[in-house]
Amino acid sequence: MPDIRFINGLIFIFAVVVMVIVLGACDMRNEQSMEVTATAYTMREAETKKGNIGLAAWGDQLVPGMKVIAVSRDLIPKGLTHETKVSIDGLPGTYVVRDKMNRRWQNKIDIFMGKDVKAARRWGKRKVVIRWFEEKSD
Repeated sequence: MPDIRFINGLIFIFAVVVMVIVLGACDMRNEQSMEVTATAYTMREAETKKGNIGLAAWGDQLVPGMKVIAVSRDLIPKGLTHETKVSIDGLPGTYVVRDKMNRRWQNKIDIFMGKDVKAARRWGKRKVVIRWFEEKSD
């Protein structure tokens, strides 16, 4: 006759496996991706809010070292809202949407490079694929 502790252990393991499967199937996020044009910007006053260097359009104060992007306003209804976490293919780490671009731009992001004007110029203008998670709506 099997030991009751052994049976209880099996039941516990089975319950955990079922829970992991069910919770994985109930992910309330939807991965999104799209190709955009990516440029870079710095904290120079000519590239940010006049008189408030580093102040982003949503009110965030940017400082060198932050992994931040600005998005063109047409991307906001697509789920790239304030504080959305974004990965950029080919770049390490996760970036956070903390700034909005001028209304004239479309399908574009601007990568914040702090005070490194040379790095921003080296980046130039490229096509990249960005990925983010959008909450599923019921």
